[in-house]
Amino acid sequence: MARLVVVSNRVPLPSERGAKAGGLAVALADALQPGSLWFGWSGRRSTRGSGTTHIQRSEGITYATIDLTEADYRAFYVNFSNGALWPLLHFRLGLIDFASDDYDGYRAVNRQFASSLLPLLRPDDMIWVHDYHMIPLAAELRALGITNRIGFFLHTPFVPPSIFNALPRSAELLTSLCAYDVVGFHTRTYRTAFLDCVTENFGIHADSDGRFVWRGHTVRVISDPIGIDAGAFAQQAVVAAAGSDARLLRDSLSKGGLAIGVDRLDYSKGLINRFEAIGRFFANYPQHRRQVSFLQVAARSREEQGAYQRLRRELDRIVGDTNGRYSEFDWTPLRYMTRAVKRDTLAGFFRLSRLAVVTPLRDGMNLVAKEYVAAQDPEDPGVLILSRFAGAAEELTEALIVNPYDSDEIAEAMHIGLCMELEERRERWQALNEKVTANTAGRFCTVFLNHLDRADTLPEKPRLRAIS
Repeated sequence: MARLVVVSNRVPLPSERGAKAGGLAVALADALQPGSLWFGWSGRRSTRGSGTTHIQRSEGITYATIDLTEADYRAFYVNFSNGALWPLLHFRLGLIDFASDDYDGYRAVNRQFASSLLPLLRPDDMIWVHDYHMIPLAAELRALGITNRIGFFLHTPFVPPSIFNALPRSAELLTSLCAYDVVGFHTRTYRTAFLDCVTENFGIHADSDGRFVWRGHTVRVISDPIGIDAGAFAQQAVVAAAGSDARLLRDSLSKGGLAIGVDRLDYSKGLINRFEAIGRFFANYPQHRRQVSFLQVAARSREEQGAYQRLRRELDRIVGDTNGRYSEFDWTPLRYMTRAVKRDTLAGFFRLSRLAVVTPLRDGMNLVAKEYVAAQDPEDPGVLILSRFAGAAEELTEALIVNPYDSDEIAEAMHIGLCMELEERRERWQALNEKVTANTAGRFCTVFLNHLDRADTLPEKPRLRAIS
């Protein structure tokens, strides 16, 4: 059997994992069997850059990482990946900050990844590359003579040609994506947008299965929604809801209920609109004052970028205004924290809450929505409010679907959810839970790797260096 090699920007090293494991590490847990290799950036910046590959092994899996220089980190990660690609892929053209030097640095780091990965590869490895940081990696590996099957999965949205082509050098990025054998997206909408870009830019039309021929090899484009281990998360929620953190939260609410939101502190998550909706909710439906408190967990990220600093200042302002307007001496309407909370603790909080508000302006999938469903008490489930622009909305149609730009619509959905009869809540939850239970993280990996395993291999080419 071919060895699986996973490549991503960051590698979840064994010493860094556990309760705080990221979404990708959780999603790939079933696919990473003993013998697998996970390769990527160490998260460290050094003067020597990628000169040394650091190796760790745990439970039969090899973790290989390289360092970046400060200049490479700035150009590759901060400036191009997160300053240009991230806003582009989230439909935010006005926030794109493009510079040719940053793009060149992005390509250069992908070349570094390819050259450092090369001596670790075996001829029959299947390589699975993840996310927008690594778009050029297959092209760089092909340039070094690698003919292995290489797949790519994008965990963000993808945009139609009218938006994608606004980015300078976009045709080069599209060409790089065509160097992969399988390209995967979370939804049919994102898959269609990518194929439309291929058609408009290159005049190539895919067949009904999403296949097209690019420079002599077949590219297969698929939709493959990522999931969670719903059963394990449900068990975790039951245990955590009886634990000390959940008990402290419950006691702090007095007799009131809990509504919750959990996101990274990112402009794509719709937090400003959501916070404004909470104010509208308490203004338009005063019967809910003192009856429910909203807890927003928004772990900080990418704080070196100005857009994120402005976002945080604006959120602080709205929270202060809302609490100043509606708080009582023994009740706070909006609780807001920017520290990360452990995943098992959040599971307990989800189970306690009567309502979850998941309203990103754009999102690749959003696993919080699925985790909230899995965590619920089947006898008395809470209600999920979900943005129509989250990838999860294509699956979770029984949620209360809202336009995240409409604060009044979100406020109304919160009122409807809190007033919903038990029978309807159970019916909606049952339908949602069946989908979350069926479309698991394991299924996501199996579907993608089955497509990659069936991909046509490229003709052998002379390698530029020996493979160990």
